Amino acid sequence: MVVGDSLAFEYALRPLPLGRFTFRRWRWELWHGPVLRASGWRTSPSHAERALRAAASYWAHEAVGLRVLRPDLARAHGRFGSVVQLDCGAVACVLLPRGEEQALEATG
Repeated sequence: MVVGDSLAFEYALRPLPLGRFTFRRWRWELWHGPVLRASGWRTSPSHAERALRAAASYWAHEAVGLRVLRPDLARAHGRFGSVVQLDCGAVACVLLPRGEEQALEATG
């Protein structure tokens, strides 16, 4: 999906319930349409956001046929939980909260 001139991905970022582990974990997922491109968990929300930015940078570069050199250097403009603009160097993309795509299509 493309929003404006940028490639768009959807993301989910949520805390996992406490289980047999005694520490908090946050689950992150990166979606491109119906395809789950990357997912995982981290022990803090900031680390989960960083992993999400790196995965989005990697897949945005793959979508245009480039190889990303440092996906961890992608910068987010905006706060997670809402629409986030991602600057990945030569490529830019938009991260939408999962389910936000239908809201954009209904208004536009």
